[in-house]
Amino acid sequence: MRVTAFLDIPGQDNLPPLTRLEKYAFSENTFNRQIIARGLLDIFRDFSDNEEDFLMVIEIIVRLSEDAEPTVRTELMEQIPPIAIFLQENRSDFPVVLSEYLIPIVVRYLTDPNNQVRKSSQEVLLILLEQDLIFQHDIENKVCPVLLQLSAPDSDDEYKAEAVSIICKMASMLSKSTVEHLLLPRFCELCGDGTLFQVRKVCAANFGDICHAVGQEATEKFLIPKFFELCSDAVWGMRKACAECFTAVSHSSSPGVRRAQLSPLFIRLVSDPCRWVRQAAFQSLGPFISTFANPSRAGLYLREDGALSIRPLTPDFDSGFASGSHAPSSGGNTSPTSLTSSAKPVQREPELPVEGTSAKTSNFLHIGSSSDGPTENPVESSVSAGAELTRLSPETSAFSKLSDNNDFPISSYPGSDSWACPGNSEDVFSHFLYWRTPLPDISKDLELLLSEAGPQEDYCSRPGVVHNNCVARSEIQKVLDSLQEHLMNDPDVQAQVQVLSAALRAAQLDSVNEPESKPTAGLNEVSISDPSSASDNQITLSASSSQNELFVARILQSTDPGEPRNGTSDHLETDQRQDPTLLEENKSKLQDIIPQPLLDQYVSMTDPARAQTVDTDIAKHCAYSLPGVALTLGRQNWHCLKDTYETLASDVQWKVRRTLAFSIHELAVILGDQLTAADLVPIFNGFLKDLDEVRIGVLKHLYDFLKLLHEDKRRDYLYQLQEFVVTDNSRNWRFRYELAEQLILILELYSPNDVYDYLMHIALKLCADQVSEVRWISFKLVVAILQKFYSNSESALGLNFINELIIRFRHCSKWVGRQAFAFICQAVVSKECVPVDQFVEHLLPSLLSLASDPVPNVRVLLAKALRQMLLAKAYFRNAGNPHLEVIEETILALQSDRDQDVSFFAALEPKRRNIIDTAVLEKQN
Repeated sequence: MRVTAFLDIPGQDNLPPLTRLEKYAFSENTFNRQIIARGLLDIFRDFSDNEEDFLMVIEIIVRLSEDAEPTVRTELMEQIPPIAIFLQENRSDFPVVLSEYLIPIVVRYLTDPNNQVRKSSQEVLLILLEQDLIFQHDIENKVCPVLLQLSAPDSDDEYKAEAVSIICKMASMLSKSTVEHLLLPRFCELCGDGTLFQVRKVCAANFGDICHAVGQEATEKFLIPKFFELCSDAVWGMRKACAECFTAVSHSSSPGVRRAQLSPLFIRLVSDPCRWVRQAAFQSLGPFISTFANPSRAGLYLREDGALSIRPLTPDFDSGFASGSHAPSSGGNTSPTSLTSSAKPVQREPELPVEGTSAKTSNFLHIGSSSDGPTENPVESSVSAGAELTRLSPETSAFSKLSDNNDFPISSYPGSDSWACPGNSEDVFSHFLYWRTPLPDISKDLELLLSEAGPQEDYCSRPGVVHNNCVARSEIQKVLDSLQEHLMNDPDVQAQVQVLSAALRAAQLDSVNEPESKPTAGLNEVSISDPSSASDNQITLSASSSQNELFVARILQSTDPGEPRNGTSDHLETDQRQDPTLLEENKSKLQDIIPQPLLDQYVSMTDPARAQTVDTDIAKHCAYSLPGVALTLGRQNWHCLKDTYETLASDVQWKVRRTLAFSIHELAVILGDQLTAADLVPIFNGFLKDLDEVRIGVLKHLYDFLKLLHEDKRRDYLYQLQEFVVTDNSRNWRFRYELAEQLILILELYSPNDVYDYLMHIALKLCADQVSEVRWISFKLVVAILQKFYSNSESALGLNFINELIIRFRHCSKWVGRQAFAFICQAVVSKECVPVDQFVEHLLPSLLSLASDPVPNVRVLLAKALRQMLLAKAYFRNAGNPHLEVIEETILALQSDRDQDVSFFAALEPKRRNIIDTAVLEKQN
């Protein structure tokens, strides 16, 4: 019934319908006006055929839009979208009507004094934009001017907040040029609104949408500076909103801006004093890292259908850090094992400091080489790695210039794997020597150079060290003072203060013990005659300072908002002795795909302290985003995430393990078969024995994971598949249902003999399940097994399975088993998975014997199988078929059955008949 049906009552006031409409539209009774506004769509349907009546209705709408009652205006506004759609479909003059009558009403209501009316008009405006019903001319000349007026600095705060919200929401629906020229300047202005933080918060929450709307160029030119301001806002809610939209902003930025500007900014958010900001930042850390994905370097591509494609790595000269190192890729499917296994052992010369180079610079450069691949120039690699972690000091810059003349020993440039090889120097792999023609033996020249440079070393290096220590102490003290105000509020800050205090004490000891640096030079003299001990000493000396230097400098970076840093400080050095294995572990986590501080923060999400200071679910967020991070780094950098993945896999929270279980098949595709067998299979085996909440994640993608394994590894799981039948809770029938579905897919991965020995017994057990849904899907599994046997010409296995089915189901004491036998026979005929001669010889006699079953439910399914399946096949309808007579006799007996349902389905004609076969039978008759 129409809302305005009362207008059709004949004889009411003796007025025509249109006049009666006008009377009620302007009645003093508010309810009458509300009814008219609510039924405007029906009114348009009744009066749109006549042009004069249509114009009269338009005039009534315009007058009704000026009603003083807010409820009437709200009802009118809610009818605008359906009216616009109706006019678009039925009126040729729709653009004129919408532009001249309806759009002005919507725009005017954006400034309505009533809040409910404004909200309705805002929703209607967005609906019209989404449906593409407003033309570009009206947007630029009618809608945008009003929004710019409402968002002006002198506008009312409430109107301003609503206007900026509309601007942000409609940006994605407008053209790029419209947003960039009309709305972008005002949006940038609102981002710096200092009077109302709600306005800035709306801008921060929708920053990613605006960046996507205007494109990369405008984002980097106008929006990135504003984004930096919002990330440094005094209100923590603003910084939290920025952390939540950080990934969207990164998607709209170039790789250079993403690495050089957004990465340090994100590190500041991760180290924010407010716990809620850190929580949002860590949740966005994994998605932000995924924006660094470069398919040409990782060798992993996503096709249009979303599937992962593996392609060989293309040789490029951009595999170093973004700061300028160039390392050629080895090409092909490069893996970490392939690089190390093909390395040729080279002999390393002992370390020899160069005249004019401080001891600090020498140690610093040992840390600097962090490229995972073979580098074209080891000096550039060291400088690039250092630039990624810190700014080079003047001493280091001088060293870089000096190194271009090949005046420095090769041993000062250890490869990325050299830390793991203390002891015999012949086992150490040098990227420089691997990619270069072997250099001539200059050991005698080195001895001569050492004897000449030895007396000058102490003189040249001491002033630089003293200066560096002074700068380090002052910088550490400055950061300690800035952290005092947060000392009691945050355990993270307390830990940072402890590390900085230790670094300050170490720096003070350096200045006191400086005269002891000369024996170190003597150590280098001894190392000439014993290269092995020189290698050990070099590792020990480098390890003594690098660990603390890296950590302290990252604290300095996170606590210095004025000048973002890229990594370690270039003035810090300590002599604290640490285990070289710790440095080896940190070295193994270095890569050049993403900024190293981001990866360090991501890996730290598994630290139990993070759950106390950031978020109890931080490990779950880490597990959720791990496949994306692994895809970004590529399989050649899996070693950076291996320990993290193993930690998450053994997490005490089952939700974390469940998250990994649901994504382990995707990670297996990313890593490839070799890494999957080495690193994921043990974790997969652990998940198989876990809680049902975790096992269901593995089970849902069991086929996807097993198909990635080699055949020998895959066969190991045949026996373990039986464990899925047993669940922690017997009522968890969906678990067994999922198992049956997966087994249907898994059949293709195993040979018929394996299916017969292992999977067939699982299928038979599922067919006897207490839950009906599990039994029905298991019957389909049985049919798939039969199809597997006969499609592989294993008739003997198929016959044995058929005999097993007859014993278990046809002669089952329960009627459910006999009904299952009828369903299986029906499915076998439908799928044609068994040859016809085998079916009529082994299954058909047992099937027809069910006609005398005492349970009607069994006879009903038999009637369906005979009438709807068997007789639908041309083989059984052939007049010369010897089995046709027996089938027809059985059907006649079922048609006269005392149960009405049985007789009904026995008399029902087959749903599908072959037209050609039917015509042939008619001709024969």
